[in-house]
Amino acid sequence: MEQIVYLNGALVPRSQAVISPFDLGFLYGYGLFETMRAYSGHIFRLGIHMERLRRSAALIGLPLDVFDLGKACYDTLKANNLSNARIRLTVSIGEGEAIPDPPKHPKPTVLVIATSYTPPSTEVYRNGYKAVVSPIHQNSQSPLSHLKTVNYLNQLLARREAKEKGADEAILLNESGSLCEGSTNNIFLVSKGNLTTPNEESGCLPGITRQTVIELASELGIRVTEREVRLAE
Repeated sequence: MEQIVYLNGALVPRSQAVISPFDLGFLYGYGLFETMRAYSGHIFRLGIHMERLRRSAALIGLPLDVFDLGKACYDTLKANNLSNARIRLTVSIGEGEAIPDPPKHPKPTVLVIATSYTPPSTEVYRNGYKAVVSPIHQNSQSPLSHLKTVNYLNQLLARREAKEKGADEAILLNESGSLCEGSTNNIFLVSKGNLTTPNEESGCLPGITRQTVIELASELGIRVTEREVRLAE
């Protein structure tokens, strides 16, 4: 069966999903995305993902009020007969001119993709991953550092370099050399039973999994410190 995607209010076969060549998300990276996991048909922390997306959309002037994004995610999941899945929700500001001026009355493009997902094996978790420190730095002073935008070139280049060096992941520092994040994840240090993670001022994305770890640690009586973290640590 051909994969079904959600595009601008309709469920359509993947081969028929068409996005305008004048979409500013494609031309200039003017868009946002969320990646979510579904377990047994339930999308984990969907409400928190939607809250972050709408907060980010308001900051960049991207109106999303006309879409029921939560329903779109579940409809896509059901249309593909998936239970355990990876869901990618992408929104852009829509069509514009070839010059980089935001449209005065934007009509956003909304795309939802759901694919089957198999988590890493127990052996992978036991053995861990190899990581390298990337020469690419994140800018903690940029407002974009806290938004999950479709411009992911820093992370993609860092990850490509890591793979070329035989590693699984890249660690990115910020402009002052402090620990920021991984190419696709947040970072925690474990020391004497406590957790330390770079604070948001370091330029890391305020990840949903990061937030979940902090909440669970608190419930379990594990101390979590959010602060500037130097690479030497």
